Amino acid sequence: MKSTKLVFRTFAMSLLLAGALAQAATVTGTITNKTSGKPVVGDQVVLVDVQAGMGEVAHATTDAHGRYSLNEPGSGPYLIRVTHQGAGYFIAAPQGGAPGDIPVYDVAAKVQGVYIEADVLEIETDNGQLKVDERYYVHNTSSPPLTQWSKRSFEIQLPEDAVMNDAGAQRPGGLPTSIKLDPDGPKDHYSFNFPIQPDDGEKDTLFQISYSLPYSSGKYSFKSVVSLPADNLAVLMPKGMTFTAGPGASFKPVQEDPGIQTFLVKNAVPGKVIEFAVSGTGSMPREAQGASGGQPADSGGGGTDASAPGSQPGGGIGTPINTPDPLSKYKWWILGGLALLLSAAAAFLLRKPAGAPAPDATPAAGAAAYPAFASAPAKHTALLNALKEELFTLESEKISGTVTLEEYAQVKAALEIVLTRALQRSS
Repeated sequence: MKSTKLVFRTFAMSLLLAGALAQAATVTGTITNKTSGKPVVGDQVVLVDVQAGMGEVAHATTDAHGRYSLNEPGSGPYLIRVTHQGAGYFIAAPQGGAPGDIPVYDVAAKVQGVYIEADVLEIETDNGQLKVDERYYVHNTSSPPLTQWSKRSFEIQLPEDAVMNDAGAQRPGGLPTSIKLDPDGPKDHYSFNFPIQPDDGEKDTLFQISYSLPYSSGKYSFKSVVSLPADNLAVLMPKGMTFTAGPGASFKPVQEDPGIQTFLVKNAVPGKVIEFAVSGTGSMPREAQGASGGQPADSGGGGTDASAPGSQPGGGIGTPINTPDPLSKYKWWILGGLALLLSAAAAFLLRKPAGAPAPDATPAAGAAAYPAFASAPAKHTALLNALKEELFTLESEKISGTVTLEEYAQVKAALEIVLTRALQRSS
């Protein structure tokens, strides 16, 4: 009798094991150090379950040839994360036996070839205060390529009486991520503890911050300072407000949008004060935010990283910075936000039948767009990867305490809805 029970249990366990193995798959790949051009030995690689609280479900270490192997316990979706010199890099786990190769870079506190392409200030009035959204588009053209990362990866200086609302960043390869800025010396100095990875083609790193200023007098004087060489410093404001350049500041008006004033100064020098003043009242035209005509490109392209999915985000498609409309490539991120990006991504994922040919259309000048992928399925995969990546980043923020529980719940709910629908479309 005992022997019969033992045989039965063994048979049952065998069936269960066979079923589990039928669902499991193995992901293999190579981790390559793009700084040295050699395989990476001894880096930790982790399989992250997107739909199980971003839990780590498998671990591996790269061998002498930079290779790793991870067993997927189910059908996923999963992310693969590798940590190199303290910096994390990750991709969506490939399907169908495709290789999970991941490039990484050596890390340094300061890297040659890091500069600001554009520092853009969007200014408007709101309930007796001045509201400022400032975005920095930062390039890393280091050679050999290195990731600049430390507690002071990117330093900024705000007005002394600024009240910070929120801050975020986006690397070439992910969606915008909320960040807690670190005070750095004087009251108005802050630092982003966020990696500035090497550019991915034209895709760069985006830093952004929103703050409020007292405006009871109806006038405010700015003393703007950049910490890195900046090709462009631009001020955007509604038509109802007045802009006055300070002494020695060579601002020029730019015809960028009929409802927005744009003033541009070229070649800002680190540490040199650029003065200007604003007065009057007005709000940025909200209808322009939904009618800019472009889709963000990201991780996708921080959309820039405004970025493009799959390949990591940086600058979007638009008129070059040295043409009469130097800010056109940034319009989406100037006017848009994460909520709008999710809506656009959802609309793209859900409106188009699988396998349908991509429309032969050229994005309007001044609007960021998805990169020219070869097919609609490729665009779909890139967007899917971007959504998975943002979920991973959100969970990391929760663990580190850089996002509130309320923000975490709201953003995760929105991301999971879009991700679930995207997965349904791909199945």
